[in-house]
Amino acid sequence: MENNFVVASDIGGTHITSAVVNINTWQILENTISRSHVNSHSDAKSIFSSWCSSISRAVDLCEAQVTKLGIAMPGPFDYENGISLMKNQDKYDSLYQLNVSNGIQKNLINEKDIRFINDAAAFLQGEIFAGHLENRPKVLGITLGTGLGSAVWEKGDKAFDADLWCTPYKNSIFEEFLVTRWLTKRFHELTGIQEEGFRDILNKHIGSNAFDELLQEYTNSLYDFLSYFAEKHQSKTFILGGNITNAWDTIKTYNSAKLSEFEIFTGKYAEKAAIIGAASLFKI
Repeated sequence: MENNFVVASDIGGTHITSAVVNINTWQILENTISRSHVNSHSDAKSIFSSWCSSISRAVDLCEAQVTKLGIAMPGPFDYENGISLMKNQDKYDSLYQLNVSNGIQKNLINEKDIRFINDAAAFLQGEIFAGHLENRPKVLGITLGTGLGSAVWEKGDKAFDADLWCTPYKNSIFEEFLVTRWLTKRFHELTGIQEEGFRDILNKHIGSNAFDELLQEYTNSLYDFLSYFAEKHQSKTFILGGNITNAWDTIKTYNSAKLSEFEIFTGKYAEKAAIIGAASLFKI
């Protein structure tokens, strides 16, 4: 039974969340979830210590022996060799070109088999395995929020960051037309009303002519991105995540005929998806 359990961590710029996952059922053992703040501007020794405290706490809360560790890590990062390449990104500068695997091993009581995956790819992979979509030949992932994330998963391999946010589009790049700041900026242009976020626009203005125009324009751009992504990576199956997709039931009613060209699922596991995705590195 011990081989079913993997400790997995989702590392961000200010936090680490760790938990033990049963990779036979894709269940996170809720009692093992450990969330900690991390000072990503600190020295390497302090960062490794913070990470390993969270990892060790999750392992200690699991009754079974855990010998495998999967980590969802932001890029740039050498995921195969465990080398950090982050520099001048306002986080983890002290880890630049260090072997992160070695740094973590030195701070753990018991040695672990450590594997890494890009955080956007981990979200996609977690949603695929937990949502039982792993029989699809290829699935594409998109996150829509303050930024535009994209990832690709192909059966038998691990997901990877597609890095399409900066793809040229219209007079700029795709990200500038698909994120929260576009929605608030464009709504202000249409109405003169400055709302803080898309949720406020949705709650206060749904059904108005300006809202309809906003969503029509937004879904035109989304359709263009889906088409570009689908052609580039030869798949029409998508999983959408991020805060904007919380309103997917409303969004999809605009340009529904065009959007129906694709098989679209929405993410169900939120922050847990990256944890599951990191753990699934030991199932591939």
